Amino acid sequence: MRAWTVTRPGPVEEDPLRLTERPVPVPGAGELLVRVAACGVCRTDLHVTEGDLPVHRSGVTPGHEVVGVVAGLGPGVADFSTGDRVGVAWLRRTDGTCAYCRRGAENLCPRSEYTGWDADGGYAEYTTVPEDFAYRLPGAVDDVAPAPLLCAGIIGYRALRRSAPPPGARVGLYGFGGSAHLCAQVALAEGATVHVLTRGAEARRLALELGAASARDVTDAPPEPLDSAVLFAPVGDLVPVALRALDRGGVLAVAGIHLSDVPPLNYERELFYERELRSVTSNTRADGREFLALAERHQVRATTHAYPLSEAPRALRDLKAGRFDGAAVLVNDLS
Repeated sequence: MRAWTVTRPGPVEEDPLRLTERPVPVPGAGELLVRVAACGVCRTDLHVTEGDLPVHRSGVTPGHEVVGVVAGLGPGVADFSTGDRVGVAWLRRTDGTCAYCRRGAENLCPRSEYTGWDADGGYAEYTTVPEDFAYRLPGAVDDVAPAPLLCAGIIGYRALRRSAPPPGARVGLYGFGGSAHLCAQVALAEGATVHVLTRGAEARRLALELGAASARDVTDAPPEPLDSAVLFAPVGDLVPVALRALDRGGVLAVAGIHLSDVPPLNYERELFYERELRSVTSNTRADGREFLALAERHQVRATTHAYPLSEAPRALRDLKAGRFDGAAVLVNDLS
C-alpha cells in the first residue's frame, strides 16, 4: 500500500512528508484492519509533521480522523465484521487499569497511545485500530462529512465542557478553524450566545453564517464579558487576552495539544475575581460517544474542503497558512 510518512519533522514548506510503499498492516489481537476512505486534516497532524510534538514513532504516518470500512479482523475481535463502517480517532489505547482509567479519566492515562503519533494513522490506504477504540458510523452519510467530527468535533466538545458554560452562557471562541466551528454549533444548540475572535475574514464570515452573535479580530474585546471561553489558536499570547475578556468567575479552556509560550500573567487584570485557566488533554471514549450522538441530534455539520490523499502535503500547507475555513479532508485516491 501507499502511505505518507514523516521522514524528518520540519516545516511543511520543506516537504517533510514522503509518499512511501509499505506492506498492508496486519491487525493484532483485538484490532481491526480499516480501508481508509477519508481522513480529516487536524492541526495536530501539523504539529507531528513539523516537530512541535516530540517524535513517538520514527517515520510515522499521520492522520486520526479516519472514516473507513473494516477490511480484516485480528484474533479475538467480537463486535465488528468485515464491511462495517467505522471511525478511527486520536485516542488509540489506554491501559484500563491505572487510577485515571478506573475513575473515568482515561484521557489522563500515562500509558495512553495515539493514532498518527504512536501508531500509523490515516494518511494511507489502510490503518488499524483496536476494536474497543473504534466508533461505529452510520452508513447513510458520505465519507467526508463525519471525518472532522472524530477529533476536531470531539476535542471541541470536551473543551466546551471544560470551560463550564452556565445556562444561557456568553461563550467566546478564540480561533475559528475545524474544531471551533463545530464547537460553536454545539454551544448554539444548547442556548449559548457565541462570540468569535479570529484573524481570518473568511472564518469570521463563516462564524456569522453559523449564528455567532459577533465575529471580531482575535485581539479585539468581545462586545460583552464572557462566562466561558475556549482558546483554539495555538498562540500563548492570547491567553491573557482571553482571560481579560472573562466576567467574574469565568473559565478559559485551552483546547490544543501544543501552545506557544504564555507571557507573564497579571494577577489583578487576568486571574482575580476567581477567573480560571484550564487545559484540555485528549478525550475519553465517553466524550466521543456523547458528541457523536449530540452531533446527529442537532445536525452539527463540518464545513469541509476535500483534497486528494495524494496531495496531503498541500492540505497541511494550506492549513498552516489559513487558506480555508472549516476543515480539510483527504479523500483516498491512492487505492
